[in-house]
Amino acid sequence: MATIRTIETNEAPKPAGPYAQAVVAGDLCFVSGQIGIDPANGTLVDGGIHAEATRVFAHISAILKALGASYDIVQTEIFLIDIDEFSIVNELYTAWRADATILPARKTVAVAALPLGAHIEVACVAQLR
Repeated sequence: MATIRTIETNEAPKPAGPYAQAVVAGDLCFVSGQIGIDPANGTLVDGGIHAEATRVFAHISAILKALGASYDIVQTEIFLIDIDEFSIVNELYTAWRADATILPARKTVAVAALPLGAHIEVACVAQLR
């Protein structure tokens, strides 16, 4: 049976509910949806989609770094409240994943609302190497 463990880092916001920042099951790491919260004060960062997306990608990087292992992101889910911001997010995502050894499967969907009035939420699955 595969070992299951949680991943936590102070470089990403504490979960707002009964869930972990990430869970490792076997050789997969499931990162919970991240929004652009400043971990120091628990509030959404100012600056709209650009600032929020930048912060979200930093959170995911910090969580995956806390794994202490090499990994490949194999799936990404992006939720936007305004699909017209897709090109901004795609540009930031491309820069964030510039050093990736593989491109993951990805879905991007527009949603009616996100926690704290966020513009973006991102979750992903990574495979440990």
